[in-house]
Amino acid sequence: MGVARYPRDPTGPWVKVHGSLETGRYTIYHNNWGAANADSGSQCTHFGSLNGDSVSWSTSWTWEGGAGQVKSYSNVALENVNKQLSSVSSIPSSWSWTQTGSNLVSDVSYDLWLAPTSGGNNAYEIMVWLDASGGAGPISSTGSAIATPTIAGSSWSLYSGPNGDTTVYSFVASSTINDFSGDMMEFFNYLIENEGVDSGYYITSLQAGTEPFSGEDAVLTTSAYSISVQ
Repeated sequence: MGVARYPRDPTGPWVKVHGSLETGRYTIYHNNWGAANADSGSQCTHFGSLNGDSVSWSTSWTWEGGAGQVKSYSNVALENVNKQLSSVSSIPSSWSWTQTGSNLVSDVSYDLWLAPTSGGNNAYEIMVWLDASGGAGPISSTGSAIATPTIAGSSWSLYSGPNGDTTVYSFVASSTINDFSGDMMEFFNYLIENEGVDSGYYITSLQAGTEPFSGEDAVLTTSAYSISVQ
């Protein structure tokens, strides 16, 4: 198991590559999927509490080596959404978080997934970066933003590029947002109206977490997170 109720020594047994814990509507994933890219390091993910629809959790990590390679995506997920974009009116979400550490190269981000059919394979990955530390950058075909929209009251740079068979769109905030509150449907609507994303596609999963590239003694603490599909 890779998820523990905190506090727990991050060098202890709760550091397996894959592990998850279901709490209420959410699943918390450890998900050290890219750990093999590191020269050394470890990560531990902890469940805090569930109060109504609001969940708290944290993850601590140190990763060295493997420059430019993501080591993990510890996250909280709303799974099996299985709703067409055209049938969704809003996706309200709030996320209050802090992060500490040294020499961090990482992002703190939502990861939203779309498939062309119910139960189908994901075709689009939409990331919403609330923080980009240490020069971390999104997947991009050109290395440059394709647009600079204002969504949910904040300014973003939008990047696009392929990741295997998946098209990735990444909205990167112009400055760090530690207390986010907004309607995630606004990001989907922007892509429908401006990038040709089909409103008939299905939302499969809505995730929020951190992608570390490298750094020492990092701790991402989420004091409150919630999301729902309406």
